[in-house]
Amino acid sequence: MRNQWAVTGAFLAAAALLAAVAARVQPETYEAAIFSDQGEDLFPALTGAGAVQSIEVVDYDAGQAVARPLKVELRKGRWVLASHGDYPAEARDRLAQTAGALVGLKKDAVASDRWEDQARYGVIDPLDQKNPSLTGRGKRVTLLGGHGAKLAEIVLGSAVPNRAGYRYARLPGQKRIYMVQTSADPSARFEDWVEADLLKVDAGGISRLIVNSYTIDGMTGTLANVRRRVMVPNRENWDAAARSAAQTLAGLRVTGARAKPAMLAAQLRTRQLALSLETVMSLRARGFFILPSGQLLANAGEAVVETTQGFVYTLRFGEVASSSLEGEAGQTPTAAAAQSGGDRFLFVTVSSRNPATEARARALDAKFADWYYIIAGKDFTSIMKAAPAGSEVPRAPTPTPAQQP
Repeated sequence: MRNQWAVTGAFLAAAALLAAVAARVQPETYEAAIFSDQGEDLFPALTGAGAVQSIEVVDYDAGQAVARPLKVELRKGRWVLASHGDYPAEARDRLAQTAGALVGLKKDAVASDRWEDQARYGVIDPLDQKNPSLTGRGKRVTLLGGHGAKLAEIVLGSAVPNRAGYRYARLPGQKRIYMVQTSADPSARFEDWVEADLLKVDAGGISRLIVNSYTIDGMTGTLANVRRRVMVPNRENWDAAARSAAQTLAGLRVTGARAKPAMLAAQLRTRQLALSLETVMSLRARGFFILPSGQLLANAGEAVVETTQGFVYTLRFGEVASSSLEGEAGQTPTAAAAQSGGDRFLFVTVSSRNPATEARARALDAKFADWYYIIAGKDFTSIMKAAPAGSEVPRAPTPTPAQQP
């Protein structure tokens, strides 16, 4: 019996020794595993910005609880916003900066190896539908090369406190969170990828500004309550409202765009607008109407901008629009309008009073023919503040037989 107790004691002592050894060794082994890839390249396949053929940025709108994707692709030698109807991506500096900021990116340090820390470091994937959190979501960036080859994909999170130029990051599908040194902060906002100045008109180059407001008579399909104000620089009527409108027009930014039907765009290029069911329905949905006379009207009025070079821009303001993709999240028109803050559809045409600029005017008109633009509500308000005293932004007209195709 004494020998049996001795053997049992020996086993217990050995077990205790092994437990003590494990207690000392396991944390060290775990710590070594965490730092095993520190200093390695995050994207070995991304050797240069020139190899990038597609950039996708997904941000998260916590207020609407929805991911906002933006995709830019190189097609036939030109960059387009594939997520926004192939609108031209004109901000080439942003393209180069987005791709270049991820070239040579390294795993500088490991911040965490726990799934639970994603919200803390702001690296929850914006496309992760299983995670219920509305906060702590990062920005997902994907770069593709030729034939869709994935060159880089990362979720960029919060800035690292007290380390300038560093932010937290995570590879999608992996739990490890890194601190990386990068200037990458790509935008998923439409307006950040397109030209900042839609009209390219200088405020000092405006020779006359005309603002028209009216309502469309729902019974006859004709104009009613027409008010017109003509403003000329350096004259008495060139007041604070006129100057504010001119400044807004000189820096008019686009917050979104919708492609016009191909038939309508082709007709606008030839300046021969014809009625068809598709054309009428497309225009009406955005607040634009064609009278039996062929006159094109807008339910929120219009502005005519004449320049010293002889260009005449006609801006027609239509319905309130969402600045996000139509139907993107199954939004109702009411929800879309509330989200936009009063952003408006804009229909632009250009002509010329100067034979020397006629060719340029036609080229601009052809460019504008393809798109219904969306501008910020505040810009619309600034321009229409120059309308005649007592005028109001008219309500959308009731469709009548006179407006049918």
